[in-house]
Amino acid sequence: MYRELIDKEMFFLLAGPCVIEGEEMALHIAEHVKKVTERLHIPYVFKGSFKKANRSRLDSFTGIGDEKALKILAKVRREFGIPVVTDIHSERDAELAAEYVDVLQIPAFLCRQTDLLVAAAKTGKIVNIKKGQFLSPEAMRFAADKIRESGNNEVMVTERGTTFGYQDLVVDFRGVQIMQNVCKCPVVVDVTHSLQQPNQTSGVTGGQPALIETIAKAGIAVGADGLFIETHADPSQAKSDGANMLRLDLLEGLLEKLVRIRKAVL
Repeated sequence: MYRELIDKEMFFLLAGPCVIEGEEMALHIAEHVKKVTERLHIPYVFKGSFKKANRSRLDSFTGIGDEKALKILAKVRREFGIPVVTDIHSERDAELAAEYVDVLQIPAFLCRQTDLLVAAAKTGKIVNIKKGQFLSPEAMRFAADKIRESGNNEVMVTERGTTFGYQDLVVDFRGVQIMQNVCKCPVVVDVTHSLQQPNQTSGVTGGQPALIETIAKAGIAVGADGLFIETHADPSQAKSDGANMLRLDLLEGLLEKLVRIRKAVL
């Protein structure tokens, strides 16, 4: 599967809701995105967090239950014949989630946690490491090396913005090529998280979804291997990260434009 994702003719897509809110919504999103990506010949991985461990407030939604959410991810995988990716936050999570998914994702704030990276690597699953908001692109080589040195060569890294002041992020698109060169693995641009506005006084992260197309186009133009986009039928009702998600019915038009850009820059 790893080799299929890094086909240089087309970028791959990791897309789905921020968190698994229920079976019906997960299946609906997966079915919709699969149809679109199949038509456009974009390799697709369904994304859904089985739980959210990094929340600003104690009363924030964290999930519907670990096993319940993971079984929904497994059902998506089985019914649609597509790989799935989910976040992990602990060594226990790595072992648990590996039974249900194809790709284990390391959250940005945890990208330097050696024990977590090693545990993920040892499952034999593909490992996607998000670049910390506090790290340079060059520093991500050490995170990627931890995966390989633990016996797993199937690693990718993800750009998701760099902290700019207390409540904003910026994307330095030079980092895509830098990480391709120093990490020697596929590089993904996380379009929607790059548009977060964290640390709001309300305790609820803000976002700039109007700029999703801008970031996505730029990512493809500079040669990103893949894109990460969180999407929801109604972001205003999403239980997590709704402020920076793409509305599901807008995804197809965006991907059509991105495919044309990809063909133009090859």
